[in-house]
Amino acid sequence: MDKKYIATPIRTKEILQKYEFTFKKSLGQNFLIDVNVLKNIIGHAGIGQTSGTIEIGPGIGALTEQLAIHSDKVVAFEIDGRLLPILQDTLSEYDNIRIVHEDILKADVLQVINENFKRDQSINIVANLPYYITTPILMKLLRERLPVESITVMIQKEVADRMAARPNTKSYGSLTIAIQYYTEAKVVMNVPKTVFMPQPNVDSSILKLVSRSEAPVHVEDEDYFFTIVQACFAQRRKTLRNNLSSHFKGILDKDTINHTLESIGIDGTRRGESLDMKEFSVLANAFYKIQRN
Repeated sequence: MDKKYIATPIRTKEILQKYEFTFKKSLGQNFLIDVNVLKNIIGHAGIGQTSGTIEIGPGIGALTEQLAIHSDKVVAFEIDGRLLPILQDTLSEYDNIRIVHEDILKADVLQVINENFKRDQSINIVANLPYYITTPILMKLLRERLPVESITVMIQKEVADRMAARPNTKSYGSLTIAIQYYTEAKVVMNVPKTVFMPQPNVDSSILKLVSRSEAPVHVEDEDYFFTIVQACFAQRRKTLRNNLSSHFKGILDKDTINHTLESIGIDGTRRGESLDMKEFSVLANAFYKIQRN
């Protein structure tokens, strides 16, 4: 039964040869050639026959095909124009797929959702993301606060670990805070290099991000909050006091920084990786109020 699916080594090679397709390194193209991995992704994504699905970078349609089988409608964004005729061919038997030839980073995703899915339809984003541009894509999708239930993506294992990390671990950093401010993040599965063509140089993981209905902490200003978080991780080995002194150089003196840290009960000799999100919000709000006044 699996033989006719796109996601097999034989079928993938046939399609690539038929269209004389060559991989573009600059687009981070690695196609999935294992149907079971795709079914696992879909299972973890929690989509059903009534779900709407958005895909980013469908390639030759391996994941797209499985999404079309398991959900109501699929809208896939593809930046590489060379793949459009291939997708038209490989996905010709499915009438519930729309391919949008656009860069996801420039796309008005909300408008695409409104044009393609029913009102109140459950929508999930599922994708095998190009590794070189994973973070900008996810941050764009999250900051736009799209009406999606979850985002389930295949990404570089190291990056997935950072996004799902906990305080006091090596992987925990400003990216962790940014992702977990908008979502609940969990690595649901690790994936070997062997299920890709061509094989990437790094291991992969499937990360599931479940949208939060509201932020887990109160922040006075989101942009300011993220700026302070980044400042606290600017040099990981440095203390909070030192990183904040560098950040506020010429703006706030060391006495003001020390007094502010004392007033909120956060020890300036701690490092950024030891603070949880709640502590970061207290820290950012305190400095925001000082600067505003």
